[in-house]
Amino acid sequence: MGHITGFKEFDREMPPKAAPQERVAHNREFVGLYSEDQLTKQAARCMDCGIPFCHSGCPLGNIIPEFNDAVFKQDWEEAYQILSSTNNFPEFTGRICPAPCESACVLSINRAPVAIEEIEKHIIEIAFSKGYVQPTAPVLKSGKTVAVVGSGPAGLAAAAQLTKAGHTVTVFERDDLPGGLLRYGVPDFKLEKWVIDRRIQLLEEDGVVFRCNTEVGKNILADELTRTFDAVVLCGGATVPRDLPIPGRKLQGIHFAMPYLTQHNRRVSNLPLSDEEVLATGLDVVVIGSGDTGSDCVGTANRQQARSVKQFALMHQPSPERPAHTPWPQEPAIFRTSTSHEEGCHRYWGIHTKAFLSDELGQVRALLVTDVTWETDVLGRRIRFEELEESEREIPCQLVLLAVGFTSPQYAGLLEQLGVALDERGNVRASEHSYQTTVPNVFVAGDMRRGQSLVVWAISEGREAARKVDVYLTGKTALPSKNAVGMFH
Repeated sequence: MGHITGFKEFDREMPPKAAPQERVAHNREFVGLYSEDQLTKQAARCMDCGIPFCHSGCPLGNIIPEFNDAVFKQDWEEAYQILSSTNNFPEFTGRICPAPCESACVLSINRAPVAIEEIEKHIIEIAFSKGYVQPTAPVLKSGKTVAVVGSGPAGLAAAAQLTKAGHTVTVFERDDLPGGLLRYGVPDFKLEKWVIDRRIQLLEEDGVVFRCNTEVGKNILADELTRTFDAVVLCGGATVPRDLPIPGRKLQGIHFAMPYLTQHNRRVSNLPLSDEEVLATGLDVVVIGSGDTGSDCVGTANRQQARSVKQFALMHQPSPERPAHTPWPQEPAIFRTSTSHEEGCHRYWGIHTKAFLSDELGQVRALLVTDVTWETDVLGRRIRFEELEESEREIPCQLVLLAVGFTSPQYAGLLEQLGVALDERGNVRASEHSYQTTVPNVFVAGDMRRGQSLVVWAISEGREAARKVDVYLTGKTALPSKNAVGMFH
């Protein structure tokens, strides 16, 4: 490593960010950049640990110590080449990935980990500014055609890799613009949409064709794809939201999180809205669900000037210390505070919503809740909960946002027409080794195969599926595997 004692000399330092009262007044990104000296010092914290567990912590197998060393030496082209060899879209992961690589960092055993995610974002933005990011498709084509269904991170990664292999790729997207949840699920204050547009333009220059406003199974029959294209890759995601079927669920003012976030993203981008407008302005808002989507709802409600924002979690508040059931290098189940929480949110832990209560007009006016206690095993893992006696009460609200996850991909339409087999969770069945479904020339990747997961997993899935499609079409592949780390050692 360039600075062998850097991890002893320098503390973890994050880039500056705008104050909460300033950033809630707009929908732009608010995290700044390191100075040149800060960036060098943060890269210098990467230690010569011998076995880089960060590789295994990253679903993409990013070659982290090597690109940190290149950053320390300010060899930006080398840093970009190393990073882009495993990650098609560092500009996405550098902004919205929860960074499991940092949890696996050897330094995190007893100190703050290396700021891998921020370094990654800096590498790709410097690479763009210096003109290193260019189209990569070969001039000679294979003559094979591939349809990719869905333009989220899995679909974009599959399309990028298949194009790099020389195949002709068409991406089908049911929304009006490509990007999937990157565009319509992630708020602009975390990922501005010009970042997506910049990458889409590069993919188009590589020859990828995007057919938007085209829902396969509705606007075009599924068998037309299997007949017209040599291979089809399903990357439609897990889009069926998990519901909360308790009394009062049908009241006005109760919405799933994703349509709410989508509508706000469209509003920020000055795109037309097709549904009745849902706004938190002047309302008491309750977000049910403690994950990233719930946090995004909190940040969005604050920007819409909600009167109050509360977030419910059925589990008890986690400890800030790593629990026994998630030892290093696993990603720990610890207490985290997002930037949205910093902007204003009353967080309730160990709370159970029993019913939605109505006013005289059929509008939700309050939640009936109780506190709960959890029974845990010897490692501290939750087994079951019980309601605490005499804790039942009402919490006033006029807008409820359900952010409790997704169950499976939508079966009606595309999957039903293809006749692909599903697993016990309702996901498309496919081997992890082949990514091939029960229909021979149809492959699947991302949340549609593995269930709701992270953006970094989606990119990894898209890349791996592309390798398998390349082998299916040509009998071989030169596309790298995520297990092929060490090429820059």
